[in-house]
Amino acid sequence: MLQSSTLKFLSNLKKNNNKPWFDANRKQYEDAKADFANFIQTIIEKHGKKDASIAHLQAKECMFRINRDVRFSKDKSPYKTNMGAFINAGGKKSNLAGYYFHLEPGGCFAGGGMYMPMPPDLAKIRQEIDYNLADFKKIISSKKFKTAYGDFDRDAEYLLSRVPKGYEADNPAADYLKLKSFVATIKIPDISLTSKTLVKEVSTAFEALQPLIEFLNKAVKD
Repeated sequence: MLQSSTLKFLSNLKKNNNKPWFDANRKQYEDAKADFANFIQTIIEKHGKKDASIAHLQAKECMFRINRDVRFSKDKSPYKTNMGAFINAGGKKSNLAGYYFHLEPGGCFAGGGMYMPMPPDLAKIRQEIDYNLADFKKIISSKKFKTAYGDFDRDAEYLLSRVPKGYEADNPAADYLKLKSFVATIKIPDISLTSKTLVKEVSTAFEALQPLIEFLNKAVKD
């Protein structure tokens, strides 16, 4: 579970996204950051018993900085109003598929996969799906995956309008070959964030995603 003070800090930051306020409330930020790190470490230790590839990780290797990169953005707000962690075998900067937790009051979610992989990795994933469609469909049609996620996130930015070059339009895997991202998420209501069941809820979501993570990582490693 997370502390209500962590959620309060993020809510207040959203209303006061400027350096003077942040500096005046740095102690609250440090407390919130430590609380989030403790939660992420708990998730790593719990799910690491099922997915040994992440068991060695420390929370700090997975957590993103709260400072925004504003160099190429019209929005010059200096801070993110969320805390996020990407948990995979290589840490947050790795190109491997993994698990993600996004903490933001009113917009929290958990899930993962591989977000907008680079063209070489995307080509490998598409080839793996094409060659092993039965195995892939078995993973995403499993009861655990369906119950937790239903399907991949299919926002327009994640989809091609037609099958990629090199594949026939009537390819049995066409619906998946059009994907540019392989991400599945579930929303987590605010009431769950401070509940003792949060660790179990997130761990269960990650467990449902694990076979997909393994499939995607096998593709990019081969």
